[in-house]
Amino acid sequence: MVESRSPLKRFGVVDVSGPSMAPTLAHGDQVVVRYGAAVRPGGVVVLRHPFQQDLLVIKRAVERRPGGAWWVLGDNPFNEAPGDSTVFGPVPGELVLATALLRVRPREEGQRSLRARLSWALSAVRPLWADTSASSRLRAR
Repeated sequence: MVESRSPLKRFGVVDVSGPSMAPTLAHGDQVVVRYGAAVRPGGVVVLRHPFQQDLLVIKRAVERRPGGAWWVLGDNPFNEAPGDSTVFGPVPGELVLATALLRVRPREEGQRSLRARLSWALSAVRPLWADTSASSRLRAR
């Protein structure tokens, strides 16, 4: 599940909650997204839940299905409550709102030293490329 902070802009930041995208994304991470960007197999996307359209979720777009729909899965195979295409089937393309560009990990409370802050800064921001190997691995599940 995600919480959108600026859904009307071309770029935005969403907050990640829940374990479904671990290890790629962790609970508390923030993701910079681009609304209306082209979706590629293996890319991380933000979409409206097909059964609860007021709920936004973040998943990996595994493959494009006939009619422009997307098969989406979480990266965490051990997630007990799947909220992906294994439950609700292919997601219509119009429900896919944005593609994820960057992951930003939150800074821990106890990081006060310059060294700790520099270490966080070097590891906190990571690009989220379309991972076709993840797409193949998830498709095999």
